[in-house]
Order: sequence, then structure tokens, then C-alpha cells
Amino acid sequence: MTFYQFMMTFRDGNIKHDEKSKLANWMFSDHNFPKHSTDYEEISRYLETYSPFLNALSVFDEVWDQYELKLNLLH
Repeated sequence: MTFYQFMMTFRDGNIKHDEKSKLANWMFSDHNFPKHSTDYEEISRYLETYSPFLNALSVFDEVWDQYELKLNLLH
């Protein structure tokens, strides 16, 4: 499972306005986001360059921890 696939579980079509949904919706609409990546550094660098809102990197770090937990449960 890629990080993008994991994030799509937070996507809501702009109904909710929490930070995870906001980031997921942005990732969905950004055609250049590294959607096939599972690499923290690659995604982090991308967000550092193209951060869609002020605390997007801290939201990413929080969600990345959840992503790693989910991956560990799957293995």
C-alpha cells in the first residue's frame, strides 16, 4: 500500500474540514504528487517544496506514523 492509497481513506470530497482530510483532498488534486511512493523522504521533500497549507508537514508526520502502524499490521 502506498502512502497515497492510505491517505485516500481520509478523503471526503471537501465535506469535512479537518487537517487530514484537507491534506488528502489536496494530494488527490495534485497531479504531480508522488502517488506511487512509500518513501518518507521523497514525500517529505515534495511537501516541503509544495506545501498546500501552513501545518501540512506536521499533519504529514502524524499521518505517516499511522501509515507505518497500518503497514506493520498488514505484515
